[in-house]
Amino acid sequence: MENLIGDLDVLNPQDTEACETVHVSKDENTGNKRKLYIESYGCQMNFADSEIVASILQKEGFDTTSDAASADVIFLNTCSIREKAEQTVRNRLTHINGLKKQKPELLVGVLGCMAERLKAKFLEEEKIVDLVAGPDAYRDLPALISQVDDGQKAVNTFLSREETYADISPVRLNSNGVTAFISIMRGCDNMCSFCVVPFTRGRERSRDPHSIVQEATQLFAQGYREVTLLGQNVDSYKWSPEENNKAWIEKNGIGNIVNFANLLELVAQVHPDLRVRFSTSHPKDITDDVLHTMARYENICKYIHLPVQSGNTRILDIMNRGYSREWYLEKIKSIRTILGNECGISSDMITGFCTETEEEHNDTLSLMDAVEYDFAYMFFYSERPGTLAAKKYADDIDLEVKKRRLNEIIQKQTEHSRKRNNLDVGKVHKVLVEGFSKRSDEHLQGRNSANKVIVFPKENYKKGDYVQVLVEECTGGTLIGKPLNS
Repeated sequence: MENLIGDLDVLNPQDTEACETVHVSKDENTGNKRKLYIESYGCQMNFADSEIVASILQKEGFDTTSDAASADVIFLNTCSIREKAEQTVRNRLTHINGLKKQKPELLVGVLGCMAERLKAKFLEEEKIVDLVAGPDAYRDLPALISQVDDGQKAVNTFLSREETYADISPVRLNSNGVTAFISIMRGCDNMCSFCVVPFTRGRERSRDPHSIVQEATQLFAQGYREVTLLGQNVDSYKWSPEENNKAWIEKNGIGNIVNFANLLELVAQVHPDLRVRFSTSHPKDITDDVLHTMARYENICKYIHLPVQSGNTRILDIMNRGYSREWYLEKIKSIRTILGNECGISSDMITGFCTETEEEHNDTLSLMDAVEYDFAYMFFYSERPGTLAAKKYADDIDLEVKKRRLNEIIQKQTEHSRKRNNLDVGKVHKVLVEGFSKRSDEHLQGRNSANKVIVFPKENYKKGDYVQVLVEECTGGTLIGKPLNS
């Protein structure tokens, strides 16, 4: 079991580095005098935010670099979702401060969720950074950098009810030139008891749909062929000309709104060759209108990430998830009815949550059998300071029990992933080529509509092409096939 889990508390059969991924800024040399290096940790929202930061500072005379040693400014864009993520950043700061001893003028800053949560420790107690900026303070970075240049520490962790960065065109830091993220909303109102996001990213607010469609249109014109609409809970997207705050819209009964189903259709209509994905959905909020919109448009990918967290209703209740086991399974039934069995479904699961019994753990395993997810992100519970769970419930499940339960969930998901992938063998899939396979330049890889990676011989195809591929075999995480001549 230890070999399976190692020192991770999350594994995904398709991508064992999910949630451990670190994105580093690319080399960009336009002649600017100062170099910016950004490391981004955690979720796709953080990666998208780093692109906003790069755009803001590019206009202030910064080029980006992939080499921390050559940088004038180093930013770590951080994640607080798990204790391990925070420890990774702390270890990295120790190394970066070694660079600063050799280069005293180097400016070191922490951005994102850890900035909001640990600003006092970073700046006043440990004194390991020069600058701290929360997720809603990136427009203030030029002024904060100037403040540090003048010999002071700088901090802004103010959480906004309006900021969406809608007018900023992101610098695509880690793009393959084919796929791109578009942030459609910020913050979260759900207050799940285990989660720090509402405290580190603030209240929900939705971005102007016209700016989203414009960004998608520009990306297609630049050669991109897939966009992923990002939000902590995309199904909560609601925008009106009067207000972008969902809670305010609902409180005042505003009827003239654009909801997520409307937005999804607007982006799908940009061009039939522009694929559209989205993440993440909340089970209590995803509607049949969204599912029917997905069914109407071939270019809206048939894949939904629908985190369940637990298969037991009592645990879901103390997690404050807003749905029961039965309700969730009915939503899965709607997805299968409207979008078919081929629609990819993935999930997040937390095992070992406060007071979870063995029977309740088994309810998660039985729910997995009922759904048969294509893949999943699987965690054991890690208490996060400041959350409702930390204040209200004891973290009372022994670590070895958590690891054993996680191992059982991982093994179950491995079986389901292979079973679901076997269903694709012998079928033809439309694949958007994203680049060479990880193992060979003689093979290309891309994803089908259901978000599954497919590898095939490159022949005369190139990145950005759509290719019809006959899947001939599979592993637990990858489909393998051959291209069909047009």
